[in-house]
Amino acid sequence: MTQRSAPIAVGRVAATDATPATPHRFHFWSSEHADVGVGSIVRVGGPERVVYAVVEDAAGYEGVPRSLEGAVTGDELGEVRVWRAAVLRQVPAEPVQPVPLGEVFVAEDRDVELALRMDTYTTGPGATGIPVGLYEAGGRAVPVHLDADFLLGPEAAHLSISGISGLATKTSAVEFLLASIFQRLPTQKGSIAAVCFNLKGPDLLFLDRPAALDDEDRARYERLGVEPVPFASVRYFAPYKPDGVNLNTLRTHPDLAGSVEPLVWGLGDVLDFAQVLLNRDDLDAKADAFVDFLADRVFDKEFVDDTLRRRHRVQTFADLDLLFRDILDAVETRGSAAAWRTHHVATIRKVRNRLSNVVTRAKGLVTEDGPSHDLPWGEFADRTVYAIDLANVDPLAQDLVFARVVSKLREHLERRDLGVDQVVVFVDELNKYAPADADDTYVRQMLLDIAERGRYLGLVLFGAQQFRSQVHRRVVGNAGSVLFGRMDMDELATPGYQVLSPATRIRLATLSKGELLVRHPHFTHPVFLRFPRPPVLRGRDGMEAYPPAADLPFADAVLRQLLQLDPRLDVTVARDAIADRREVDVIRALHATRRTRPVRVLPYFEAQLGGRVQSEMVGAPAGRPLALPDDPYGD
Repeated sequence: MTQRSAPIAVGRVAATDATPATPHRFHFWSSEHADVGVGSIVRVGGPERVVYAVVEDAAGYEGVPRSLEGAVTGDELGEVRVWRAAVLRQVPAEPVQPVPLGEVFVAEDRDVELALRMDTYTTGPGATGIPVGLYEAGGRAVPVHLDADFLLGPEAAHLSISGISGLATKTSAVEFLLASIFQRLPTQKGSIAAVCFNLKGPDLLFLDRPAALDDEDRARYERLGVEPVPFASVRYFAPYKPDGVNLNTLRTHPDLAGSVEPLVWGLGDVLDFAQVLLNRDDLDAKADAFVDFLADRVFDKEFVDDTLRRRHRVQTFADLDLLFRDILDAVETRGSAAAWRTHHVATIRKVRNRLSNVVTRAKGLVTEDGPSHDLPWGEFADRTVYAIDLANVDPLAQDLVFARVVSKLREHLERRDLGVDQVVVFVDELNKYAPADADDTYVRQMLLDIAERGRYLGLVLFGAQQFRSQVHRRVVGNAGSVLFGRMDMDELATPGYQVLSPATRIRLATLSKGELLVRHPHFTHPVFLRFPRPPVLRGRDGMEAYPPAADLPFADAVLRQLLQLDPRLDVTVARDAIADRREVDVIRALHATRRTRPVRVLPYFEAQLGGRVQSEMVGAPAGRPLALPDDPYGD
């Protein structure tokens, strides 16, 4: 893009009875040839005061309009354009005075920095600027930065991005911003990681694969000071499918399959989040009390009760079901008794049904009696993305994963033993998880807690949604930075957007991909920016380059996972080891091997399988043939 060498006056402030110049807004006029538009940043120069402003509305007139008679000078102006501008900054800031009547200039690079107050956080040893995009106007491309102290905390935190699905490039904007944060976050801000929930299609499944960028995008990256490279460290997690051996993800191409780790939880991982599994009608003090009893008095303890037939040590869902059976048998044996240990039998049945239901609905994520495989709690690595693929998982399982992962993040950040100082959590479709007008849920309460207190812990929420008006006000209201992509006109008609001028709202409804309206605490008014395409492969492009493989038969799927742990493994010996074995036993041994990652994979796997049980002929002594009746038709 061309760079101008000298400031060019495009007009002059016009102050009349109808359009006075105030400390916050003013009008200026220009000819039809002025290189100014809605969203342009301008400067009003004066001998003692400089004002920076952003154009928010415009009108054109044939000749001088009556409201500006006496304020507009010049002969043969032809078309006169009148612009309304909102003040971004005055220098000096005190005393607060009306905008001076002077010439209006197109903002230069330094003017943009001063107008957006970037000079206060992008220079010096304590600089905290994070590139978010380019201000492109008047032939200029000026890098614009967000303040990390207000994006990631502690001064403010969280980011909200809204726009039409497919046109607003919400996911692309977050991918670029995360890349910018990972590369440009200053060392004094500490270490950082990101946890991304992939909830639809393949959007976040190729963060480690480079995108094909054109020269224009590469020039933007160079201007912003960000390297156009994919994320250097990405770890993928996905539950199993119901068969227990094929991962429930679209990232199954042979070149990529080994990079996806299983996400499998047992009873101990799920029990503390039973509220997620209970619907609103189930949430009462009685059910909560019984769930707390199971968690505190029963789970992973030697439990003895005189009314039960035997001792119980509950560690898995299978163990829990045996306990429930024993309790209900004891209640039925007593006849008229309607309670066990003060817990009503109806409450016990209800909790049993809900906990048993999760094993069915979340099969592959929740294991009935096998070992767990979780995120690396306590070992999170700096500048690493942890992507959890839940696109093809039951909504109940999605809620469970979100609730547990975010709770564990908060728990470890409170103890300062997560492995990193800060975590960005990216969630799409906040309309679903924190709706404005739906019944309260455990997940929504958790999001509210993050939005209101997460910045003190280093837990930062990046939330995306189509309709900002349909997300809980306290979630979007606590976002320090807000991005808007292309918006729906119906959404723009809601009360929350009336603070924007009509021209700004119309421009929002017609934005092209890559354009954003950005609001930030340092910006007195939002500004339009453009960001480059993210440096990672888009979901649909990744699906074409790495089409998912078909599910393998049970034995082949097991062998593939064992080979990922030990490429030198003897396939013939491994296949013989699982021949004629019960699938549930093979799955249990496989999960234990993946979790432990032993040096000698096959011997460990065989040890987990245990010895074979030899079948015996029932009713026939060993070594003697069965006695058969005489066959009358044998001769």
